[in-house]
Amino acid sequence: MRIMRTPLCDRLGIEFPIFAFSHCRDVVAAVTNAGGIGVLGAVAHSPAGLEVDLAWIDEQTGGKPYGVDLLLPVKFADTAADRAGAPAPAAEDLFPADQVAFVDGILSRHGVPELAGEAGRRRGIMSVSPEANSTLLDVAMAHDIRLLASALGPPTPELIERAHARDIVVAALVGAKSHAQRQVNAGVDVIVAQGTEAGGHTGQVSTMVLVPEVVKAVAPVPVLAAGGIVTGAQVAAAMALGAQGVWCGSVWLTTAEAETDPVVKQKFLSATSSDTVRSRSLTGKPARMLRTPWTDEWEAPEAPAPLPMPLQSMLVADAQVRIARDARTAGSGAEQLATYFVGQGVGLMDRVKPAREVVEEMVAGYLEVAERFASQVAD
Repeated sequence: MRIMRTPLCDRLGIEFPIFAFSHCRDVVAAVTNAGGIGVLGAVAHSPAGLEVDLAWIDEQTGGKPYGVDLLLPVKFADTAADRAGAPAPAAEDLFPADQVAFVDGILSRHGVPELAGEAGRRRGIMSVSPEANSTLLDVAMAHDIRLLASALGPPTPELIERAHARDIVVAALVGAKSHAQRQVNAGVDVIVAQGTEAGGHTGQVSTMVLVPEVVKAVAPVPVLAAGGIVTGAQVAAAMALGAQGVWCGSVWLTTAEAETDPVVKQKFLSATSSDTVRSRSLTGKPARMLRTPWTDEWEAPEAPAPLPMPLQSMLVADAQVRIARDARTAGSGAEQLATYFVGQGVGLMDRVKPAREVVEEMVAGYLEVAERFASQVAD
């Protein structure tokens, strides 16, 4: 029987070394049940919400391995919002008037209606402080997770110690060789080398260059390749570069299980690989997303510099809700503005399919390439 297996498969108890990052619990469960390993992005979860989703995943997967991903940025703005007992700062203390006026101007120029009966500026949830992550970690540790991933910075010694005490594998996402070495020195078990093609927060080095560079720098620590990976042939390429598996995010956004807004999902299906841009407009840190008039507005010469994480997310949260609510009006300004994080691999995503089918196609495509390579080797 033909199989696709690496040492990480044995370590984690999975059939295929396909790691699926998603904010959608349905995708996480579907990929885990298909033989890969789903990883739930928890940054936008409240502790109560994370508990609900993890309990649901436990029920759906029946003990199969899955993971949780946290954002642990080295630099972020302290809003005091995550500290117990701390008074909530006033909006005018968090958001400069010119920033508020700029966001309101975008909505006005594109004719996005206000939210009737919902006064006040909504604050986006982004758990990035040590206090918030500690609480989310407590929730995650109460479940039988097999993987804990961190992004934008190294995990704390306490986090690694707690994870290892429960035989949980700790992974870290990096966009540069120096970041990978720092993570290994911190004690992580797996490095995810994420090229600039990836969706979401990413650096500027391509996957093709970054993966072998990181593999060489951190050996024998296992490396996963990330960034633009959608097909089985790309999985095979990642293995050829020395990776023990792949970490994918964007490809799941157009699956049947994904909670992606239907308007945005259709934009993804129609997009080319040239239709993305690295922008700080949603989180305050460079993140690759679909290019729309929203990202163009923030690149204009008169645009203010985005606020640091997590203030930028809090600033634009109300605007993003307004855009999402009106985006289904065909031809509206909101429809044009609507965007979301996605990598350059979006150009290869042309139809909605079940997550299981994506996994199966990746495995089949990888095996096809592996057999072709084998046939090319002569004694």
